[in-house]
Amino acid sequence: MADIPSAFAVFDDRFHRLLGPSPSLELLLAHHDYPFAHEAGVYLPSTDEIFITSNQFFNSSGQRCIQISKISVGDGSRKATREEIYSDGVPMANGGINYKDGILFCAQGSKTQASGLYYMSSSSPYPSSLLVSSFYGRPFNSLNDVVIHSDRSIWFTDPIYGYEQGYRPKPELPNQVYRYDPVTKGIRAMADGFGRPNGIAFSPDEKTVYVTDTDWIHGDGSMDGMRPSTIYAFDITYYSGQPFMTNRRLFAMAANGIPDGIKCDVEGNVYSGCGDGINVWCPGGVLLGVIKVEGGAANFCFGREGSLYILNEDRMWKAQLAKSVRGALLKI
Repeated sequence: MADIPSAFAVFDDRFHRLLGPSPSLELLLAHHDYPFAHEAGVYLPSTDEIFITSNQFFNSSGQRCIQISKISVGDGSRKATREEIYSDGVPMANGGINYKDGILFCAQGSKTQASGLYYMSSSSPYPSSLLVSSFYGRPFNSLNDVVIHSDRSIWFTDPIYGYEQGYRPKPELPNQVYRYDPVTKGIRAMADGFGRPNGIAFSPDEKTVYVTDTDWIHGDGSMDGMRPSTIYAFDITYYSGQPFMTNRRLFAMAANGIPDGIKCDVEGNVYSGCGDGINVWCPGGVLLGVIKVEGGAANFCFGREGSLYILNEDRMWKAQLAKSVRGALLKI
């Protein structure tokens, strides 16, 4: 078996098949003025571009803000480039996903702007519009991550990080997972009992939904090893023709930091950005291996044929796995 680069830690032999014969990890972009590469990671195959969101920073006017960027990933002959996108219409953007011809963002909101689901065009001048901002009149806290079911319903997490960090009003809702139907405009609370619900993803067959709980760290920066840094799995069970999240179980726990963004490949393996990089578990919850990134990874996305784009605050990386690896969202 070929030597595996030190950036890849193997804990189970099944990880070798995912890595392929020549895995690699390369620095794609670096920018040190602010942490440009934090969340979202929405790959658009038609243009070979990725939309990402920064971590919070204070701009030249002293205002807390988040910057959306568009990354052209390049190839062997072209370097990756980054373009800042005017994003005031999506207040404090965080997680995102492909939606229609653009991107659906979770906006965390501010003291004066609503947290909610915002659709943004992928073409200049990048107009945006608000889909939903409340649970039947009770405003959301600070939406974090989103995924779309094949029935076109939109599932998302809503922790209270914005309030803890001082830019959202006092919460009026618990830390929960929701399902929004854009056709009927109906919205349901799907699961509660989390410390801080964060990432969300479906298994490829949509029989399971995974939710990360990042209660280990709160918005004020306090950390407690007794609080969850955990991925929970739920069965999606139908009653009276409607889906419910049932049979909650602990799927995996991050050994380093928190499991933030989460995605599956087409075989059902589960990937999550943690304090030491991208952790990969088999569908049975066994840790297969880690793509090690110094400083960890909040989020990431699959590209084409085993490429994985990793968001590492002031750096963005490209990991090349086996060309047979496909992300479950786009299957390319």
